[in-house]
Amino acid sequence: MYICWYFFREMIIKKPNSWISLLFIWKGSILRKVWKRLFIITLFAVIVLYFRGHIYDYKVHLNPTIFTLIGLALAIFMGFCNSASYDRFWEGRKLWGALLNDTRSLTRQVLGYIKEENEVDREEKKAFIKMISALCWALNYQLRKKEDSHTQELQRLLSKEVYNEIQEKRFKPIAIMDIMARWLYKKYEEGRIDSIVLAQMDRQMNEFSTIIGGCERISNTPLPFPYRLLLHRTVYLYAFWLPFGLVDVVGLMMPVIVLLICYTFVSLDALIQEISEPFGEEENDLALDSICQTIEFSINEQIGIDQTHQPENNDYFVK
Repeated sequence: MYICWYFFREMIIKKPNSWISLLFIWKGSILRKVWKRLFIITLFAVIVLYFRGHIYDYKVHLNPTIFTLIGLALAIFMGFCNSASYDRFWEGRKLWGALLNDTRSLTRQVLGYIKEENEVDREEKKAFIKMISALCWALNYQLRKKEDSHTQELQRLLSKEVYNEIQEKRFKPIAIMDIMARWLYKKYEEGRIDSIVLAQMDRQMNEFSTIIGGCERISNTPLPFPYRLLLHRTVYLYAFWLPFGLVDVVGLMMPVIVLLICYTFVSLDALIQEISEPFGEEENDLALDSICQTIEFSINEQIGIDQTHQPENNDYFVK
């Protein structure tokens, strides 16, 4: 339960509730982002209704069938963009899930395969385990472009010498990996591990490199801008022309119908933009802080480092 709480603390995870309550949930809803836009569209629809679709003395005649065809094409295109955005989100999630597994595996190998003869050796292992946690936090900061202003976790986990060594490095997760690799090779030279075990640990370190590279690929390669631009323009052109097509057909209920239709398109457009950048800090992005805390808690528990933070009980788990 503790791990699950930490893992989802930044994302909105609401406890199961009735279908009626889902209609009124505000936290985590994309409506928080788009309600002003929907208000403007609805207000415009009311103005169109008041003037009966006239612009000065000119009556704007638009057949509702046109909007059916455009809406169908728009829905297909939005489905493509939504799939592309969710693929990026889910790939990022799988990469961080793999990072969780690999950190546990490397910790197990360090604890089980590297010989220790005294308390100094034990403390060195604890320092190495903390470097694993620091690597995850450094990757978090790098993906969120916060590595220059958020260093408290790195200062807490790394020794002063190691922290100073990586300060001038641009890719801090890779710099930490280099230090970890040097430590492992030192233990090999001391005869604490043999060449076969060292090779296994090196493969585990290579998995870290693969994960970091995958995260950097997602972060540095956004969805093609023309796709986003075309979708955004089409959605809002459709929204502002729709009242003219429905004013003579629906009558007084036209603003309500326009609001319902535009809620779907405008909200999906905003959601596509939000989840296409999965390493951001919005409510529906990946919970990187919580995943890092989960990793740290998990591997500290393996080596026996005391845990001080306790979870809270809330209806909503959100950053």
